Amino acid sequence: MKSARVWALAPARSRYRIAANALAPVIVLAWLVLLLPAAVSLARSATMPSLDSLRLPLAAMVLCVAHAVLGFAVGCWVPRIIATPILAVADWIAVAFTRSVLPYWPRHVSGQFGTFGFGEVPDFVTVAVPVLLAGGTAVGLIILWLPYGWRVLRIALAAVVAVGGVLGAYRMSADWPATPPLTTGNVAMTCAGSAPRMCVPEFNAPYLPQVQRDTAKALTELRAAGATSARPRLITDAYVDGRRQKPSTDAVWRMMLTRPVPRGDAVYQVVVRALHFRCKQVDVRTAHTAWLWGAARTGQEKAYEMRRVQEGLDPVARQVEKQVRADVDRVLAEPRAEQAEWIRRTLDTCEAKTS
Repeated sequence: MKSARVWALAPARSRYRIAANALAPVIVLAWLVLLLPAAVSLARSATMPSLDSLRLPLAAMVLCVAHAVLGFAVGCWVPRIIATPILAVADWIAVAFTRSVLPYWPRHVSGQFGTFGFGEVPDFVTVAVPVLLAGGTAVGLIILWLPYGWRVLRIALAAVVAVGGVLGAYRMSADWPATPPLTTGNVAMTCAGSAPRMCVPEFNAPYLPQVQRDTAKALTELRAAGATSARPRLITDAYVDGRRQKPSTDAVWRMMLTRPVPRGDAVYQVVVRALHFRCKQVDVRTAHTAWLWGAARTGQEKAYEMRRVQEGLDPVARQVEKQVRADVDRVLAEPRAEQAEWIRRTLDTCEAKTS
């Protein structure tokens, strides 16, 4: 109980100095554990953090300070040899176990946000909720330590601040679903070309000019062949939208391009998107026949074959693929006018018959 006696007997104006000397190394160590791994990773990849990406680390730094203040308050009245391990375990359990309880608000107020996808960043209100809970309680304790004013008034003000922080955090997050409010599309993008203009994340920029040119040629070929009338103004990578996917329109196509662009089948994905079937259900042979024909007409046969391998070719699939190849070879041997009629009939009625 030595720490409690020292704190109780210390002059009011000295308590801040005692608290600062005790908390400073703990807070610095917590910040190092939090920031050092990320800083090393950013340095190794020569990546500069964006302002949006700093939102969560800054909130975590504030939470470190708030939890340190709470721990110091307990350590003033409980022996440190007991308080330190008990608080460490209790704090971890209190935060970690909120992921397995209902309703969802305990995980939100504790800062247990879960995982975020590519381009997703927690909204300001999302990071404010745990800061309000822990920070309000910590500020209430600090008010109790003020060397000024009446003690009763300090106690009342501290209670108002602490309770206000707890209730405010609860009221803000009580109606949130499992996923807290977040923003998407927080990715640096690069664009190229026109008719259509294509946009992808910056790390795929080296591939973009060629992909855009091949895409424009493929769409022109499909229009000339009577397979589509699509003229998208923009084709953009929907991967940056995270879990909140935005719908495509006739003028703006949102497609998963992050992996296909460097892999070499992005243009084929556009071909598949352009070959729009008018019926709800399409059998495998019909769909693959239309896609292979489109790939052959646009120079994307290798991408088609790669896609089939990725899907897995069991004995049944291999037999279907042989039939698809035979169908497409017969169609490609016909005049362009008859090919145009065939692809229109296939897309309209979902029948790949060639006779």
